[in-house]
Amino acid sequence: MAHHLLNNLQLAKQQASVLGGVCLKNGSLSSVAKYSTIVDEEPRQLKTVNLTSLKRGTGGRSSFNGMVVTIFGATGFLGPMVGYKFGKLGSQLIYPYRADFYPAMRLKPTGDLGQVLFHFYNLRDEKSIKEAMKYSNVVVNLVGRQWETRNFTFDDVHVDGARLIAKCARECGVERLIHLSAMNVTPDPEAVTYFGPSKWLKSKYYGEQAVFEEFPNATVIRPADMYGREDHFLWYYQHVWRRQFRAVPLWDNGDKTVKAPVFGGDIAQAIVNAAKDPETAGKIYQGVGPHRYLLSDIIDYLYRVMNKDLESWGYFRYNMKYDPFFYIKTYLTEKLSQSNPVGEVNRERVEKEFISDVILDGVPTLEDLGVNLTLMDDQIPYEMKAYTAWLYYHPEPGEFAPIGKPRPLGKYEYV
Repeated sequence: MAHHLLNNLQLAKQQASVLGGVCLKNGSLSSVAKYSTIVDEEPRQLKTVNLTSLKRGTGGRSSFNGMVVTIFGATGFLGPMVGYKFGKLGSQLIYPYRADFYPAMRLKPTGDLGQVLFHFYNLRDEKSIKEAMKYSNVVVNLVGRQWETRNFTFDDVHVDGARLIAKCARECGVERLIHLSAMNVTPDPEAVTYFGPSKWLKSKYYGEQAVFEEFPNATVIRPADMYGREDHFLWYYQHVWRRQFRAVPLWDNGDKTVKAPVFGGDIAQAIVNAAKDPETAGKIYQGVGPHRYLLSDIIDYLYRVMNKDLESWGYFRYNMKYDPFFYIKTYLTEKLSQSNPVGEVNRERVEKEFISDVILDGVPTLEDLGVNLTLMDDQIPYEMKAYTAWLYYHPEPGEFAPIGKPRPLGKYEYV
């Protein structure tokens, strides 16, 4: 048996040498080498640079619709929603990420197999930013911070970072740039609480100006407080560190703050619609929900949904301005855990949560982008299911009274 095996090996060696001689004799070495696993340093040049001519499929997730989308800041709350919306249409997705790769791993299912790519970048490194978008025709900037750190101030992220992304997009020939800003941006914000004025809103305003200076055809969306899974609104108010025991401190008891919260999925859909519509270039859109409410009504409704009322759980709210302990807790939380404040409780966050949302006349909204807005009282019960008290208790029909919904304010009704 060993003799036969040796003969087979010698025969295979002779056949390989003959094949190599034939290839060399016919000058076809290049045709063999092109199947090598060696990768050239330079990328293969495409015959066309028009991505729309590369469309494949009948449409949908397993197709390619001609859009290559780079989404900066996709590891945050809104990023997965935007990625899923684009991926559902058959777009190729590029996710720049920084630090560890693990937060970006959960974005893999947002697109079909081979359509989701990752690229390491630094917000201060122009080369890495350009490499992440050089093959894209759509760029979405969702980069933002809720608090300042030792490495990044609000201006570093919202102004300088936004300017650099817009500059790189223009130089790389990107067709559409969508920039996420915020409601109530102003160059001179007024103080509402003893933590004001808001540096966050000021930096967001100058970030918009920087983007338009570098990329005049950019589309800016100003979202109000967004809610959804793992958000910075509902989750924030139910957190134990935002409360004082089982009471929620609010400035002026929450009765002088008007909010127009919007579902995160609606903002994501607006971004996709804006990217597909060239008529939105150079415009600003207000991302507000279908109704406006008093903050006090929203918080009361939130705790009613979670079965945490005064009688059974001990919930109530009170005027924060007369509570020195909450002031001290907020200040110490920010100082002792600056990079990641417990419960996201910090002075800047507390200040801007009591700034009323002012809807400007003449500025288009999400409805002008063709978005069907989600009602808050239709979505919040689902989002807060995991935080409900006595979650596994199944009441009998009619055992509890229906949950009262918050009262929407009129269009021009302010407090």
